Amino acid sequence: MRQVFDIPGGVHPPENKLQSLSRPIADIGIPPQLIHPLSQHIGAPAVPVVAVGDRVLKGQKIADAKGFVSVPVHAASSGVVCAIERRAIPHQSGMTATCIVIETDGADEAVAMRGHPDYRELEAPALLELIRNAGIAGMGGAGFPAAVKLGPRSPIDTLIINGTECEPYITADDALMRERAADIIAGVKILQHLIKPSACTLVGIEDNKPESIAAMQAAVAGTDIEIVSFPTKYPSGGEKQLIQILTGREVKSGGLPADIGVVCQNLGTANAVYRAVELGEPLISRVTTVTGDSVAQKGNYDVRLGTPVRWLLGRCDIDRTACSRLVMGGPMMGFTLQDDNVPVVKTTNCLLAPTAKELPPPQPAQACIRCGMCAEACPVSLLPQQYPAGAVLPRVQGRHPPSAARKGQGRARQTTLRGQTGTDRARRSR
Repeated sequence: MRQVFDIPGGVHPPENKLQSLSRPIADIGIPPQLIHPLSQHIGAPAVPVVAVGDRVLKGQKIADAKGFVSVPVHAASSGVVCAIERRAIPHQSGMTATCIVIETDGADEAVAMRGHPDYRELEAPALLELIRNAGIAGMGGAGFPAAVKLGPRSPIDTLIINGTECEPYITADDALMRERAADIIAGVKILQHLIKPSACTLVGIEDNKPESIAAMQAAVAGTDIEIVSFPTKYPSGGEKQLIQILTGREVKSGGLPADIGVVCQNLGTANAVYRAVELGEPLISRVTTVTGDSVAQKGNYDVRLGTPVRWLLGRCDIDRTACSRLVMGGPMMGFTLQDDNVPVVKTTNCLLAPTAKELPPPQPAQACIRCGMCAEACPVSLLPQQYPAGAVLPRVQGRHPPSAARKGQGRARQTTLRGQTGTDRARRSR
């Protein structure tokens, strides 16, 4: 059994995952209208290659990548482009951005899709271009273009597939592993072929997912891919935290996993890579968890990208009078939507519609009493109680503000800093 390592801090919030795992993944259907933002990823927004009035087919490219860190956008169903305009998009601020709006025709007519089951015969640049043209961005985090991440410039010894899904309520990856483990592993093999890790390929899964662990172990039989289970703790699914758990190595502040010979990808991304390479299907849908006590039909759904959230929740029988707020993502890292007409995008892993009893409004902020509990729970060993001093000193000493409160200044100082009086802090701030 492979050794696993602990991470600093961490918490154990109520999981609330069983509610959405009572039924298999279901196709939610085709909405009357699809809203495709040109920016569903980190990097430059895509550029439209269609015009208002054009009829488009499912899988057709409707916006092309602009620059190296960018990905294209594809129509999730057939229909007519009715607008290219600014619409509300999923964002904490409720901001708008340019979107391509398609009135669907219900025919779901698709372009010809040609896969490459013989992908091992392709050179790495050609395979990366195929993944890039499929519009694949990371599906478990911030949406970093997959082709950029899969073309590291330094040697890689470890490929890590993130199946942790530590965020409460979210079960999209869990359901994917239970039902489509073979497809995920097929995608992992493509990533192996691209990256050629010299040491190992690891799939990290928290031990609260026994059904997924069993399905994935069966899928990797006869391969050199290793399934690694480890104790459940939030936020084990953070990229840097997972790398530390599985390898014992730490990614430095401001550094990248590739700096220490690691590439980490979400398993949903691996599944999308399989579908793009072997089946020729661009990224036009994803599995999304819909949950919360105001939703009657909780579950995981295959949702076409661009589907309006309001339409999706209506299909899941939401009680809008009971819903206190609408969260995209989970209760820890998600954000409240200002408008439920925003679309599902490539990074939408969950829609949480809780009642006020289930997820009460946050309590008013109170003054810090220097109890130290936040420092004990912090998974990256920050000293949040030192932020006031840390916000002043870096301006003088030329450091990035958070670094003044990081462990990089020395763990040995932690006890001293915690014990400072108000007079001491005032003296330091001067």
